Amino acid sequence: MFKISKYVFYDILRSKVIIAYTLFLLIISCGLFIFQNDISKSIISIMSIIMIIIPLVSIVFSTTYFYNGYEFIELLLAQPLSRRTIILGEFIGIAFSLVTAYLIGVGIPILIYAANATGTVIIISGIALTLTFISLAVLASVATRDKAKGIGISLMLWFYFSIIYDAIILGILFAFSDYPLDKAVIVLASLNPIDLGRIIILLKLDISALMGFTGAVYKEFFGSNFGLIYSISIMIVWIILPLSISIKIFKKKNL
Repeated sequence: MFKISKYVFYDILRSKVIIAYTLFLLIISCGLFIFQNDISKSIISIMSIIMIIIPLVSIVFSTTYFYNGYEFIELLLAQPLSRRTIILGEFIGIAFSLVTAYLIGVGIPILIYAANATGTVIIISGIALTLTFISLAVLASVATRDKAKGIGISLMLWFYFSIIYDAIILGILFAFSDYPLDKAVIVLASLNPIDLGRIIILLKLDISALMGFTGAVYKEFFGSNFGLIYSISIMIVWIILPLSISIKIFKKKNL
């Protein structure tokens, strides 16, 4: 498995896309810290990039790489290797390369300009989102052999979690505003890894009051030690669950 991961990692490092991605994150992150006097505003701007760009690049790049490497995967299938080992090897290799790009592009500027608890949360949230959307990309890739359809599924997943889900939540909160929704908003936040990461970062910035009623609920729950353990557990589930489903599908898939 680790030999596969090593090959995938070095193969991706030669990609101009991953180099451009790393430089883009590094330039944007450094620029935001340098040209804004308020570190909190810089962190909020970086958070916005993390919540949109990181999931999009992670899921599209991973899906594209998986399909472009189908011949390599078919070659591996001819070897005495289990399909689980092949999928995990691909996942680890892609994950290691994208996480490395993220740590260089965002992690280093944060450690230089905002080496505090909020900065640490941003770094961890970005890593978690990267792994989550790589896992979703693997699921989309094994679900169909058609490359265009697979990339379409990946884009729809990103669009759903980034935009559509928030609209659905607003509709639910508006429709049931007369009912107690304390527990419901926590459950709804858990169903979207992007929202969960955003909430945790905003709570660390201590601006939950700007989020209204839901901000108070989030602060009470996610601000506690139990809430922290809960949010970490949910993010781990978001990484493991799609990957586990992908492995089951791939084991039965006729290539």
